[in-house]
Amino acid sequence: MEQKKKTGLKKWWSEARPTKTAVFWSWIASIILTMIVGFAWGGWVTGGTARNMAEDMAEDAVVDRMASICVAQFNQDPARDAKLQMLKDTTSYQRREYIQTQGWATMPDEDAPDRTVSDACVKLLMLINP
Repeated sequence: MEQKKKTGLKKWWSEARPTKTAVFWSWIASIILTMIVGFAWGGWVTGGTARNMAEDMAEDAVVDRMASICVAQFNQDPARDAKLQMLKDTTSYQRREYIQTQGWATMPDEDAPDRTVSDACVKLLMLINP
C-alpha cells in the first residue's frame, strides 16, 4: 500500500494557485468581515450617528453651562436661604416649576425659562446644598 505523505503548510502555500474568482470572493469576504468587526466591536459609526452624537454632546454642554448660570442667579438672590429651604420642602416633581417661577432658569436676553436648564439647575442646587 502506498502511504500518502502529509504536505506541510509551507509547501501547500507555495504550491497553491487560486483562481481569480477565489481571490475576488476572498476579498469580498474579508471586506465584509472587517466591516462587521469594525461596526460591532471597533467603535465605528456612520456619519449620521456621529452627527447625532455630536449634537447631543453640544446640547448637554450648553445645558450644563446654563445650569451653572442658574445657580449663580440663585446665589445672587437676597432671600436665597429661605428660598432654598422652600425648594427642599417642595416635592421633587414640583422643584422644576419652583425654579422657573423664581426666574433663576431664565437666561439673560430670554423671555422664558428652559425646562432642561431648570432640571439641571435643580440637580445642581440639591447637590451643592444637601
